[in-house]
Amino acid sequence: MLLRQPKTTGPSFFTRLLSSPSHHHLRRPVSPSDAVDPTPTRTDAWIAKVVSTVFVRSPSLDASESGLLFFRDVLTPPIAREVVRRLKDSNLALKFFAFTQTSLGFEHPVSTYRLLIGALPVKEARMVFDRMIECGLPPDLWSFERLVLSVVETGDFESAVDLLSRASDYQFRVSAFVYNKILHLLIKKGRVSEAIRFFTECSGTHFTPDACSFNTVIAGLCRTGELDRAFELFNAMGQFGCAPDMFTYNTLVYGLCLADQVDRAWEVLMGLVRSGGLCSPDVRTFTRVMSGYCKLGRMKEASVVFSEMIGLGIQPSSVTYNVLIDGYGKAGDVQSAVSFYERMKLCGCSPDVVTYTSLIDGYCRNGFVDESMKLWIEMKERRISPNVYTFAVLINALCKENWLREARELLVELKWRRDILPRPFIYNPVVDGFCKAGDVDEANMIVAEMEEKGCSPDKFTYTILIIGHCMKGRMLEAINLFHKMVNSGCAPDSITASSLVSCLLKAGMPNEAHQIKIAASGKDSSFDSQLSRSSLLRNDMSIPVAV
Repeated sequence: MLLRQPKTTGPSFFTRLLSSPSHHHLRRPVSPSDAVDPTPTRTDAWIAKVVSTVFVRSPSLDASESGLLFFRDVLTPPIAREVVRRLKDSNLALKFFAFTQTSLGFEHPVSTYRLLIGALPVKEARMVFDRMIECGLPPDLWSFERLVLSVVETGDFESAVDLLSRASDYQFRVSAFVYNKILHLLIKKGRVSEAIRFFTECSGTHFTPDACSFNTVIAGLCRTGELDRAFELFNAMGQFGCAPDMFTYNTLVYGLCLADQVDRAWEVLMGLVRSGGLCSPDVRTFTRVMSGYCKLGRMKEASVVFSEMIGLGIQPSSVTYNVLIDGYGKAGDVQSAVSFYERMKLCGCSPDVVTYTSLIDGYCRNGFVDESMKLWIEMKERRISPNVYTFAVLINALCKENWLREARELLVELKWRRDILPRPFIYNPVVDGFCKAGDVDEANMIVAEMEEKGCSPDKFTYTILIIGHCMKGRMLEAINLFHKMVNSGCAPDSITASSLVSCLLKAGMPNEAHQIKIAASGKDSSFDSQLSRSSLLRNDMSIPVAV
């Protein structure tokens, strides 16, 4: 294995190393205990530092192995372990480990295998684990669990489960942490049914589930709407000596509200309050129930939940106020929304962009665009930057009131906002407004700015522009837009194609209309049937705006 040494103008690194004043450290006699004692002495540490430096500085693996043969007489398994620990590159550590086994005949202790298993990628770690067993060393629980976790993190759950099945071969009782990790990653990947099956098969026999195990599975069931099964697990927690915590209750409340079973969520919350146990509901629990009622438009019930929370001495957060402000605004009760906004400021909660967006939306929904503009100015004076939804809400309202120039100014401002990635639903109302006003050229400019900003038009944008050009008699431009839409991967629906076909027929262009029908039927198989069923020859079509 020795290679010809490269030519040098001076003594080699090894020669300089061995001639140093500290070279006597390398001539230490080997103790019989070196083969089993993993704790390095100061001398061991010094030798390990030298050896690891040699291994890192060598230009190739063969050269490094050649250099290490200088240390044959002083290298021991404990020193080798220290070298493995010092080598930051796990691949180098593995190569050094293999060299000491094959060339020096070392029998490494379990602690060295542990170091490698904890540092290597999963494929190499598994090879080291198998090598440890081949060498007759009993694997320890830490190495086994670390290997299982490494496999799980690659997404190979089948291999992880297969590996877990070998735990009994080594009399291992794998900790709940490992099982919880598998459950968490399965549910994160959307494989809830597999997580439930895994939990059911392993609980009690292979591991004892803890509160975290139940919480993970309950959260997965709530996410998929399987609330009855979630409550079955909730009721079974006591059989395993587990008590539900606030995470459990918050998860159940969240799942019920997500399924619009807000009354049931309120019952769970009040049952927790009446029980007076160790778990006390917090502001997040109450806010979640309020949010559920607000989304259903049941503001009276949301107000009751708020009052109950205050009565228990729980202080509302900014999120709580934002939920109520948004709910009252959408319900048309702007006065109550403003009242909570004022109360929010008095309680020391600072309004944020969500607060102002909700208020602006409430005013806009109820026709108070002037008040919305005042809030727009106020939030800027408070140095609160509007987000993409603030722009969308206000621009849409301005367009509905036909304040196109004001909406256009907001788009110009948005153009210079590098922190906002625009969405088509912001631009579509303005494009629609200018097309209906007959200013198709301005609409074209807006779409060009939209594309410059990195925002691709959607089917609503194209439909609005196509009809706008048709209304101006620009049939060729409309046809070109249709083909651009198709070529960009934005599939036209029956409304887009039907509108263009109708306008082309009215313009005396039957051949072009036929070509559009052919192109559209290739993208939408329902086009022909929808064409025959719908009244397509209307002069004024209502274009949906995605806001």
